[in-house]
Amino acid sequence: MITTSELGAEGLEVFGLRRRFGEVVALDGVTFAARPGEIVGLVGRNGAGKTTAMRSIMGIIHPDAGEVRWRGRPLHDGARLQFGYMPEERGLYPQMPIGAQVAYFAQLHGMTAAAAGAGARHWLERLGLGERLDERLVALSHGNQQRVQLAVSLVHDPRLLVLDEPFAGLDPEAVDSLSDVLREQAAAGRAILFSSHQLELVERICRRVVIVDRGRVLADGTLRELRQRLPAELRIRVDGASDWAAALPGVRIARTDADGVVLVVEPGTDTQAILRAAQAQGPVEHFAYETGGLVDLYRQMVSG
Repeated sequence: MITTSELGAEGLEVFGLRRRFGEVVALDGVTFAARPGEIVGLVGRNGAGKTTAMRSIMGIIHPDAGEVRWRGRPLHDGARLQFGYMPEERGLYPQMPIGAQVAYFAQLHGMTAAAAGAGARHWLERLGLGERLDERLVALSHGNQQRVQLAVSLVHDPRLLVLDEPFAGLDPEAVDSLSDVLREQAAAGRAILFSSHQLELVERICRRVVIVDRGRVLADGTLRELRQRLPAELRIRVDGASDWAAALPGVRIARTDADGVVLVVEPGTDTQAILRAAQAQGPVEHFAYETGGLVDLYRQMVSG
């Protein structure tokens, strides 16, 4: 169990959130953090609790128990003005010109009219919409509407970005553009939390991953840390018999092919003992882990 002291007092801290909707338990003791300069990916199947957690952070939903902190203090609405939020159900005005719309939301976050207008132009140009400031949102494609929503979340120079499925429906070029923006924001010291079903993308750009299922956090850590919690596949090619590993403790044979034997190794198993057993069979030509990506880790954790 993670404690508030272990989370630290920098950035966003979510501790022990619980929320029930009738008989449905949406959050069941959710705890995680997003620190300055860090991109955190929140992943899980539909209904896992991702959106409820984000709405709790933003004050849209009030949890039944638990606490959200910002920079070591209980979160309040004034502090949320420092956040940039991109909801799963987009919240823009279809008939309003996009330049005026982004500037309007900037002023809601306390910017002057002049600063809001300049910020709107900057971000819409940065996101490839600089020549379309006077167009109404409804005239834009879905992907470009996503860019406008992102501009709204960035225009007031937030300290924290909370983005619910920001990559949904984007073409590859737009995905790359948004990924670059998130990396730039993290490099500038922003804390970033975003949810996505695109696990390969999460793996590529996130420093840490939080896996949630049925309202609980199953895992929280870097990809390397998550791998250490699960059985790993070790491929060994040795000039000798193929059934030599069958009796080793903490090991089972997953498969055997022309490139050797693949062993499933439980966490904590002595790999040096496996190597010595292999060497006893003959010259070892290959001995290495076959590291799975986030997709494989996610499937193991959620189905476990």
